[in-house]
Amino acid sequence: MKPVTVITGRGVPLQRSDVDTDQIIPSDWLKRVERTGFGAGLFSEWRDDRNFVLNDERYQGASILVAGPNFGTGSSREHAVWALMDYGFEAVISSRFADIFFSNCTKQGLLPVTVDEEVANQLLAAVAENPELEITIDVARGSVEAPAIGVSATFVLQPFTTERFLNGWDDIGLTLRNEADLTAFEAKRPGYLPTTA
Repeated sequence: MKPVTVITGRGVPLQRSDVDTDQIIPSDWLKRVERTGFGAGLFSEWRDDRNFVLNDERYQGASILVAGPNFGTGSSREHAVWALMDYGFEAVISSRFADIFFSNCTKQGLLPVTVDEEVANQLLAAVAENPELEITIDVARGSVEAPAIGVSATFVLQPFTTERFLNGWDDIGLTLRNEADLTAFEAKRPGYLPTTA
């Protein structure tokens, strides 16, 4: 996982509430064994509609998804996070996230930004009106800003989660912080016991 400190980019307005993980990445895509290539399946059933927002060329290259409330409900599939990231999203802004989806985001490097519903609605409307609107998210400060429309809001992450993003620590990275201790422990293990090597 790469460190995430500040994300500045354009947004995509997904003006739908209660978007579940099966809508984010349909179950047909869960047969893949690698973590790449899921972007093609992101919202694939909705993308059949030529008027769906991801089919709008004005939003191509945007890195922030601005979503309605209760985003990421449903199953615990990590594939939903992988699909959003593989498509090019670095952050999702919503007034509310499903707990498991939120946790999966923090472990994979997709920044979930929870803001007041009023702020979320203001950003949704502004991005829908102006696809070029620039949004800046600062992880250390816990801030979301869109100066062109006068939005300046805060969001809260647990201190440990903030450290994960700032340092780029996924679960493996957290373990590798103790690599010297692990190596020393393995060196002392009796030869008849199994090893990790």
